[in-house]
Amino acid sequence: MYVFFNNNPQGLRIGDCVVRALSAALNQPWERTYVDLCIEGFMFSDMPNSNAIWGSYLKSKGFKRYVVPNTCPDCYTIGHFAEDHKTGTYIVATGNHVVCIKYGNVMDNWNSLNEVVAYYFVKENE
Repeated sequence: MYVFFNNNPQGLRIGDCVVRALSAALNQPWERTYVDLCIEGFMFSDMPNSNAIWGSYLKSKGFKRYVVPNTCPDCYTIGHFAEDHKTGTYIVATGNHVVCIKYGNVMDNWNSLNEVVAYYFVKENE
């Protein structure tokens, strides 16, 4: 279920989870994703890793945002989400982290399976 993934060209592991997750979900290089997010951020005068900017970028790529029901706000983890979503491509957000889940595989540079899910994006018509 957890798959090590770090396509940062310098091998850095902190501060770029949005870029890594989106590049994995979109099957595009880290550099292209970073530049695209910077352009999006420039257009809206916001930082490239702000929720509004990467959310807008994902929507332009055919993703739709959903909120996780608040039935158990502290217990629905990334691991649970991956188990429940074995098909499709998802971007999952916690309070301070973003990760790509493809076909039930959590693609991250650390084992984030126990982080609690706040909301997610899914690629529509996949």
